[in-house]
Amino acid sequence: MAAIKHALVIGGGIAGPAVALALAKAGIRSTIYESHPVGADGLGGSLMLAPNGLAALKVIGLDAEQLALGQPIAHMAIANSRGKILSRFSGLNGMQPSRVMWRAELYKVLRDAVEDAGIPVVYGKRLIEASETASGVRAQFTDGSKAQGDILVGADGIRSAVRELIDPNAPIPHYAGHLGFGGWAPHGTVDSAPGTMTFVFGKRGFFGYWPDADQGICWFGSLPHDVPLSTAEVCKMPASHWMNRLRELYRDDQPAQAFLRHVEPHQLFAAGASEWMPPVPHWHSETMVLVGDAVHAPSSSSGQGASLAIESAVQLARCLRDIPTPSAAFAAYEQLRRARVEAVAASAARTNSQKASGPFAKALMHIIMPIALKTFFNPAKVFAAQHGYRIDWNALALPCPHDF
Repeated sequence: MAAIKHALVIGGGIAGPAVALALAKAGIRSTIYESHPVGADGLGGSLMLAPNGLAALKVIGLDAEQLALGQPIAHMAIANSRGKILSRFSGLNGMQPSRVMWRAELYKVLRDAVEDAGIPVVYGKRLIEASETASGVRAQFTDGSKAQGDILVGADGIRSAVRELIDPNAPIPHYAGHLGFGGWAPHGTVDSAPGTMTFVFGKRGFFGYWPDADQGICWFGSLPHDVPLSTAEVCKMPASHWMNRLRELYRDDQPAQAFLRHVEPHQLFAAGASEWMPPVPHWHSETMVLVGDAVHAPSSSSGQGASLAIESAVQLARCLRDIPTPSAAFAAYEQLRRARVEAVAASAARTNSQKASGPFAKALMHIIMPIALKTFFNPAKVFAAQHGYRIDWNALALPCPHDF
């Protein structure tokens, strides 16, 4: 039986509700505090839940397939700038396919599950201070209100306030060097097999697309930009400005040009700067701990951000369920997670360096890549460690050796 009775969860996006549901499964009550005045219905772009993320979601009682959450992506393909498919990958044996979805879809499923579980969500609560007390932790919000709990979980995203409270010298997000955009084009714009996501390494930029039965051909791309811009800052510029920039960037690439010719400015979606978190030295204090993007946000190149957040929610709940003191449980949780999430982030950073490389490096890559894909590239080896990760909820979580 967990010694912790009540957790304050800061952040009501994806990681926060996942943590609250995992804690409830472990017998721990929680309250979610969200800084925005209302929920995030209808907000955000697309994301991928890989097999490991889908498995972690199932642990907290949500079966994506039964819920018809998103659409399965059973096949992935890699293409060159002419649109020629160089390699295909049909997933790993015995694993369900990844699922692509809008962030708002995942948010709604988690929010509904939280509501069904009777977990309180309090909006308009922006955290400004947290103090550790003899009996736990006390949080203070900008509206002057306070809350008391046994522990505080920072699930408040890549610009986490909790991270700075734990360590005022904590690192800040790193800019990956490009802005993210997406949209959709009419069916028939390009041949695209159902259930297939295609990644295109263009001459000047990276591009991806997949067919959606309702919306047409969904696509995403990265636009190199000297300075990071938030989504709000990007949207201050006319969509036509960004469309012209994207058309210039992908002027020699197919099928990017075909998509961009058919995309109207109102169909353009801006995701803002692509950012990632470098290794965070301190994941926790005595009664406060970080989870999700607050502590391990890989760049979007990984396709693992949401999946890792849900995994960490489950592992944190296991540790708090089985290890009596918060600090020992947090240390065990960090030991379970740090090496994995940092390896994913490092792999994504290498991909980003390829996206942002100069003309000579890109030209060289276009020569080498077809050879590599036909000879030594092994998708099963590349993806097995990431996609094959599974959490045994029923297994006992053990303290770190130094905690004995």
